[in-house]
Amino acid sequence: MNRCLLVDDDPEVLGTVSAYLARFGFAVKAVDTGAAMRRAVLAEVFDVVVLDVLLPDDNGLELCRWLRRTHTTPLVMLTALGDPMSRVVGLELGADDFIPKPFEPRELVARLNAVLRRVPRPGAPGREPPARSDRFAGWSLDRLRRVLVSPADDVVPLSNAEYRLLAVFLDHAGQVLSRTRLASLTGAPGVETSERSVDLMVFRLRRKLGNAPHDPVLIRTVRGEGYRFGVEPAP
Repeated sequence: MNRCLLVDDDPEVLGTVSAYLARFGFAVKAVDTGAAMRRAVLAEVFDVVVLDVLLPDDNGLELCRWLRRTHTTPLVMLTALGDPMSRVVGLELGADDFIPKPFEPRELVARLNAVLRRVPRPGAPGREPPARSDRFAGWSLDRLRRVLVSPADDVVPLSNAEYRLLAVFLDHAGQVLSRTRLASLTGAPGVETSERSVDLMVFRLRRKLGNAPHDPVLIRTVRGEGYRFGVEPAP
């Protein structure tokens, strides 16, 4: 049974969605403030978090940033905001998917299941994937644990969006990938990833890899075409 942390300040949403998710096998903990979310995340382990962008005591995007500093728990955000930039910022901060309000509970279940299928579940019986690490230019990316280790053996935290982008670059090392192609390969299902958001992801990933934006070493800009990861992973 998947454990879901549901964060929303609307009692009707909490009650309706909690009951619906329970019908589909989710064990739901419902909280209505950012402070309660922080306490729950620090005290318990969840398989997925559903977070409303607008909360009375906190900003959902800031909570997303806070969660991604130390956790890789899949995160689906709910928003009544029509501004597409809020979705772009959320994805850049590490959200796995965005669902606009109002929404059908059945769609939420489908999105949660899709997100959970993309996440390695090492503890699931009979489903443990083989260990795999990509080594490149002194770096190492553990794909099972989604951990990036620097040449100095420091763990470098990655948001889910940054992890997906780095994994795509490693899978296509040496190839020029257009922004449109990168948006397609890194985007969450049902969420439109813009070319602008790809540029932001590349900028953030370059900083994590220690590349100054004006002097990129691993991720090179190919003018008029896109980006190329310039280092082949070691065998």
